[in-house]
Amino acid sequence: MKAAVITRYGGQDAIAIQDVPQPHIEPNEVLVEVHAAGLNPFDIKIRNGKVTIIQPCHFPQPFGLEFSGKVARIGSKVSRFKQGDEVYGMMIGDRRIGALAEYCKVAEADLCLKPPRLGFEEAAGIPLVGLTVYQALIGIAKVRAGQKVFISAGSGGIGTFAIQFAKALGAEVATTTSTGNVDWVSQLGADHVIDYKKQRFEELLKDYDVVLDSVGGDSIIRGFDVLKPDGHLISIADKPDAKFAKAFGLNPAFQFVFWLLTHQVTSTAEKKKVNYTFLYVRPSGAQLSEIGKLIESERIKPVIDSTFPFEQIREAQAHLELGRSKGKVIVTIKNDTP
Repeated sequence: MKAAVITRYGGQDAIAIQDVPQPHIEPNEVLVEVHAAGLNPFDIKIRNGKVTIIQPCHFPQPFGLEFSGKVARIGSKVSRFKQGDEVYGMMIGDRRIGALAEYCKVAEADLCLKPPRLGFEEAAGIPLVGLTVYQALIGIAKVRAGQKVFISAGSGGIGTFAIQFAKALGAEVATTTSTGNVDWVSQLGADHVIDYKKQRFEELLKDYDVVLDSVGGDSIIRGFDVLKPDGHLISIADKPDAKFAKAFGLNPAFQFVFWLLTHQVTSTAEKKKVNYTFLYVRPSGAQLSEIGKLIESERIKPVIDSTFPFEQIREAQAHLELGRSKGKVIVTIKNDTP
């Protein structure tokens, strides 16, 4: 089968499409014929060698985190799926990646039936952003109706989903975007849209319950200023902290390194009497099922920036790397057009 692989750490020229063996599935795994795959900033960090501690590469390294497609074969212990089922999911568990391929394998527990309302390309853009937002706002922050949630970078893949998800929970939502996207982001449902080129969000927002940060850097320190006491900032973009390193099973030396790297952030949170969590998303078929219910009820609609054919994987990553995408960037692996 053909798969997109990383041949070395580097730029887009480190990506190639090669013939590789079809994955062998274990009894509790499902082989999926991939129809479409979503691209994510984490793919670029893997390619650049910036996350080798938590996602090492063995070249040539297949990559890609989220997909949609049809069940091609099931393991002997799989009971929830059958051949031909239309499914979607993500595959970062156990440090496994490889969704940008004609076939991928995934644990039964990490897979979910695709919402019938969505085509394969729309569905491929849901798993990573959907699970990230679900685990942040439901799992960590436990957002309730009437609370105030600030979401950075509202026009990106995470932001476009998070705005809709937070509104579905009954929250008051604020976000940031560039001048040209203010009206468009407002249409997603945000109550307050701040043009970051003209205004600083921490000067306008106060007493928020939750901040979901996908920017990192000084955006996190500034984000603490908009929280009420005991509020919660959740970051998906900055460096992992010592708490994450311990939970991930890294040795004490790495835990100490991560403590040093994030000391300013964690100490600032402590001084301001707010909570800070670095989120590393986990696969979950059960959570995807809950997300699918919101999609089927049309309370959340996928936002696709652009779609590229498999042969243009380098161009697709280059487009994503510009940082101007309005929604998700999708790669079509199998063309379903008659």
